[in-house]
Amino acid sequence: MLKNMKKLKPAVFIQGDKQYYRDNRFAQNILLKALSQGITNANELRKIAGLRTVADVYRTLDKLAIRKEYHGALTRLGIDLDYIAGGIKTVIDTTDKDAIKLKGLQTLLRSIGLERYEKDDETGKSWEETIITAFKEEDKDGNKALLADEEEDYEVIAPPVPEEEQVKRDEEKKLAEQLYGQ
Repeated sequence: MLKNMKKLKPAVFIQGDKQYYRDNRFAQNILLKALSQGITNANELRKIAGLRTVADVYRTLDKLAIRKEYHGALTRLGIDLDYIAGGIKTVIDTTDKDAIKLKGLQTLLRSIGLERYEKDDETGKSWEETIITAFKEEDKDGNKALLADEEEDYEVIAPPVPEEEQVKRDEEKKLAEQLYGQ
């Protein structure tokens, strides 16, 4: 009976009080990059990824394996981003309740980063209208605000270079002339 049991990997809890349980995607990506370059020594991997112990390296590799298995399972079951977006769209299209439609649309807006689209309470304008109005108005001096297609001429005044820095630059320039013959 024990021979047929599949060895289970440790569970990963994204929200945890200790570093042991936290999601460490940055370290996982560093380990993937190091492994792709042929580095397999656990101590080297620990130093590269900035992990405390070799056990943390193995724990992170376990998290990588779980992540890979999870994405494989989703793919085998036919669950991808098209499926998820299509499911939300189906719910929005087929429901009769406005609250469910609204929640579905809010979910879509949140997924593309547009969950907050507020109007200014005082003027009743959206932020886009406020920016356009600000660019079209004249400022206090009577100068028009610059639009994207207008350019203003100005003079760049470079700060004085310290003497020791100028000496270094001159030495580097001479060395470059010697090396490259310019």
